[in-house]
Amino acid sequence: MPVPANRFKRALRAGRPQIGLWSSLASHLSVEVVAGAGFDWLLLDMEHAPNELPMIHAQLQAVAAGGGTHPIVRPPWNDMVVIKRLLDIGVPSLLIPYVQSAEEARQAVASTRYPPHGVRGFATGPRANNYGRIADYVQTYAEALCVLVQVETRQGLENLEAIATVDGVDGVFIGPADLAAALGHAGNLTHPEVQAAIEDAIRRLVAVGKPAGILTGDEALARRYLQLGALFVAVGADLALLRASADALAARFRGD
Repeated sequence: MPVPANRFKRALRAGRPQIGLWSSLASHLSVEVVAGAGFDWLLLDMEHAPNELPMIHAQLQAVAAGGGTHPIVRPPWNDMVVIKRLLDIGVPSLLIPYVQSAEEARQAVASTRYPPHGVRGFATGPRANNYGRIADYVQTYAEALCVLVQVETRQGLENLEAIATVDGVDGVFIGPADLAAALGHAGNLTHPEVQAAIEDAIRRLVAVGKPAGILTGDEALARRYLQLGALFVAVGADLALLRASADALAARFRGD
């Protein structure tokens, strides 16, 4: 039994755009619902959502039950212990937040690799290797693992090419909200300075041959980023979809 192929990682390598959805409702039920919607990938958030390890475990099972979408997990921090535990429960792709330098990117990659190539702790029978049934897991899992890093500060932008070209980094996600705040425009993601920085970052990543990603609920912006060459774009969020639908329904009946 081999390690399951990472179709998301393969798609990025092949230059095929991957459309995703953000999930921060922290529920295996909501994850199962949206997993069947047809998105290429689903981001399970631990940084800005009340998600903990057992909940992510259940959400991974819900993704498998709900459809063909690919799960990506964003841990709360670039932390080797958290990353180790997520890998052991079978997370196939990680988005590591707040990476500002090549050294921090190397630290993120090292947390996903066993010694001597990294610092990941070893377990004999975690969910990741089907409870010990994948005999060559140690030798082959890294090829099936996708490591994405998140750039969201001025310093990160300054070091963008150095971060992107670290061995083992499979893609770079531009964090629009924190970047807007870092540029002095907190809450104003459409400010011209913010948009200029995002577009410049995408072009620079394309130039070095590294997949670029971003999140936006604005359809026109999403299409713009795809035209610029971004390869993994989240076009909405479960919480925002629920809020918008609930508000619209309530407003229609209040109007009566």
